[in-house]
Amino acid sequence: MHPMEEEGFPVTYTCHQLRIVYVASGELSNVRDLGELFPMQLGNSRMPRITEASDPPASDETLRPTEQGGKPARSAFLWVALFVLFLNSSWAVYHFQFESLPLPLDAEQAGKRGFSEVSALEHVKYLTKLGPHPVGSDALELAVQYVFAAAEKIQKTAHWEVDVHVDLFRAETAANNLSKGLFKGKTLVYSDLKHVVLRILPKYLPEAEDNVILVSSHIDTVFSSQGAGDCSSCVGVMLELARGIAQWAHGFKNGVIFLFNTGEEEGLNGAHSFITQHPWRSTIRFVVDLEAMGIGGKSIVFQGGSVPWAIETYAKVSKYPSGLVIAQDLFHSGAIQSATDFQVYEEVGGLSGLDFAYTDATAIYHTKNDKLKLLKPGSLQHLGENMLAFLIQSAMSTNLQNKMEVKKDGIVQSQSIFFDILGTYMVVYSQRLATMLHNSVILQSLLIWTTSLIMGGYHGAITFGLSCFSILLMWICSLSLSIMVSFLIPLISTSPVPYIANPWLVIGLFGAPAVLGALIGQHLGFLCISRYLRSTFSKRVPTVASNTLENLIKLETERWLFKAGFIQWLMLLIIGNFYKVGSSFVALVWLVSPAFAYGLMEATLSPLRSPKQLKIVTLILGLAMPILFSSGMMIRLVGILVGTIVRSERNPGSRPEWLGNVIVAVFVSAIVCLMLVYLLSYIHLSGAKGPMIFSMLMLLALALAAVSTGILPTFTEDISRAVNVVHVVKTKGNSENQDASSFISLSSLTPGKLTEEVKNLKDEEFTCGWNKTIDFVSFTVKYGCWSSKDSRSGWSKSDIPIVHVEHDSIASGARKTRIFIDTKFSKRWSLAINREEIRDFTFEADSEELVPLGDKSEVDGWHFIQFSGGKNSPTKFHLNVFWLSNTTHQSQKSYESGASPLLLKLRTDVSKITPEVESVLEKLPPWCSLFGKSTSPYPLAFLTTLPVQF
Repeated sequence: MHPMEEEGFPVTYTCHQLRIVYVASGELSNVRDLGELFPMQLGNSRMPRITEASDPPASDETLRPTEQGGKPARSAFLWVALFVLFLNSSWAVYHFQFESLPLPLDAEQAGKRGFSEVSALEHVKYLTKLGPHPVGSDALELAVQYVFAAAEKIQKTAHWEVDVHVDLFRAETAANNLSKGLFKGKTLVYSDLKHVVLRILPKYLPEAEDNVILVSSHIDTVFSSQGAGDCSSCVGVMLELARGIAQWAHGFKNGVIFLFNTGEEEGLNGAHSFITQHPWRSTIRFVVDLEAMGIGGKSIVFQGGSVPWAIETYAKVSKYPSGLVIAQDLFHSGAIQSATDFQVYEEVGGLSGLDFAYTDATAIYHTKNDKLKLLKPGSLQHLGENMLAFLIQSAMSTNLQNKMEVKKDGIVQSQSIFFDILGTYMVVYSQRLATMLHNSVILQSLLIWTTSLIMGGYHGAITFGLSCFSILLMWICSLSLSIMVSFLIPLISTSPVPYIANPWLVIGLFGAPAVLGALIGQHLGFLCISRYLRSTFSKRVPTVASNTLENLIKLETERWLFKAGFIQWLMLLIIGNFYKVGSSFVALVWLVSPAFAYGLMEATLSPLRSPKQLKIVTLILGLAMPILFSSGMMIRLVGILVGTIVRSERNPGSRPEWLGNVIVAVFVSAIVCLMLVYLLSYIHLSGAKGPMIFSMLMLLALALAAVSTGILPTFTEDISRAVNVVHVVKTKGNSENQDASSFISLSSLTPGKLTEEVKNLKDEEFTCGWNKTIDFVSFTVKYGCWSSKDSRSGWSKSDIPIVHVEHDSIASGARKTRIFIDTKFSKRWSLAINREEIRDFTFEADSEELVPLGDKSEVDGWHFIQFSGGKNSPTKFHLNVFWLSNTTHQSQKSYESGASPLLLKLRTDVSKITPEVESVLEKLPPWCSLFGKSTSPYPLAFLTTLPVQF
């Protein structure tokens, strides 16, 4: 006891500059009560230190304003500077990681054994000059002939110790029964596909023939695009690679096959026909697939974590390594609705490998804007140099077969986590190591938090709960404001997605309200924590001066908000680790780095003391590594998401106009809440809240003004709206004299009405709305425009397909129906079969059974057969239907009320532009483009149905 205390005099104690007066008679019976106000810090068991008045005052430059009795505050300018530094650093990382491309080399600079973009570009130029070259077109024949001639030239100029074999392979009629992803409920039938196959082997090593690396891409394009990016650029790179490899292969231990296939755009049929029919297929041990979902930029590895040695080799030898395991996670989850030949090689061939793709300008994918002028210089050089180094290293390695991580029963024996840093270095480690690392961090985090909460007691647990609640408030407010804007945009703009051509508008439209909401939510959390701490302390130490007490409460609250960021990232790490998500490394780095910086700069081994203001260096050190590892990736993902909205309406009119905006708003809000949680915790003790709120409101207002006034166009000649213009002819099957009706259909895969487009088509007499549903078999148009003007011309009755019941019989109580189908001139068609009415079916072409009896998947009660082929493909088929014993004749959703249910729906496509379609295309705005994919109809389509009660 203090000597003066024995005399009954009040004794003054200081907590740094806090002066607490109490009487020894028992107003504060235990000094430790003060510690209960400030629960235990994470990783540091410190409480306010109580010192005698005679002790020298502790110096703390961060609390100088408090010494004057003011509020503990940092400069508003300082916080704004930190925010600007955060944004600029993120953008710089994105630029170096995705937009920094190597200089193109010509043939002389590259040398005989190097890679030249200039040489590869010559191939791309020729192929794009052919225009669109889909399967079955004359242009594709010319493209195949060109690639074959280029392959023969490589054969002639190869090193004298290298054997080069060139094969022009023609695939037989067959069926592709992929079952995963987009192919559920489908059987893909193909015929008369031609591929160019180029095999390079060392002349004096016969065993190399049995261990081959396959490099694959496709020559064909969709009917709406000349395919500069998808995938003439890949073909050009492969031809130049083959030229270089032919000069290196005399030192190889393994062979290399370059496959230039056709039929990829019609359902991956080219890869399927090769891997199931070609005589060299059994020698393949590893696959490299080259693809594009945009045009140019850096080609990244987005699938391939199942082959550790391959991704490690790529990371080691590539000059500009680029890869994102998060793209693999999104692809496998189904969030990215697409497929590549890599799926065939994995699912059908049982092979592993690496899948590369260009991801720049995804909005132009499969439109007329996939053209040479938008291909960025350096794109081919980037991919070519990386692939040349990888192929040389892999082909020179021994025992390639022994190194393969073969998939058994669909179970991957080993997975790898991979990501690049600034496009110059790639990090690769195993899933096993990742799991061990994640488990260690999770257990240590839980141990530290549990210990801290136990030592902090009841009040520490309450404060911890409030800090978690602040995170929840931040997410709720951020999501609410950004989603509100997403609903507002369609009401004030001519397009519900006005940011397609100007993706940076997303910053103002969704980023600003997301930041504003996150700030409001965290501020509410700040008030809740402060109020609880104030209430707790006022009951225990009622004599403390309010202004000094308030300052310490704010300092402690700031720390809890900073530590709340640990909580949300820890939760994400736990979830990602449980589901073995490869991209969980993002959560790991955003948890460990700030926590380490906090422990290093804020924790102390000194005696108990009061909370201090968080140091700026803590924030900078804590965020440096997370920004470096993930900010560029996040920006790229937002860009890809915005680009895919152009084609997001798979069934036009079936989704609300605002849905695309909501998806973008949620994604942007998630990024804001996750990445700004630490930075925002610093704003509450600064004067930057007012300026920040004002800035975000002004940014939002400017963005809304831009989209409402139309100052910035939604689409341009280089970023087009995806539309389908189809001359439709509808008939009914099983009738000799078929009555046909026809009309022109205009629809769009881009969200929004066709009001602006129809303004240019006034003389075409279009009617728009939701009151005419058009079933195109593979998809349904629920909103669109249609016109019957001059629709009777441009086609003839001889083009109409025939669906005729040859015989219908019952034997041994089982009913069987044989149906004849003649698609006439069409070599591309889709057939839907009602599985609710039948037990099974078989499908034949030229008396050959292509689809046997057996289990068949279905979607909404239908199984779909899609056919595509070359000029010599069959056009006459038979369908054998085996009925259920008790047919219920249930009506499908797509049937009109009271109509007989349909047994078959057939759409045949003809590659012909009728005069009326041509007139519509000429009058459409220049920012409209036809969009092609495997399920899209050609400009002339015949729709034929066969009812159950035929």
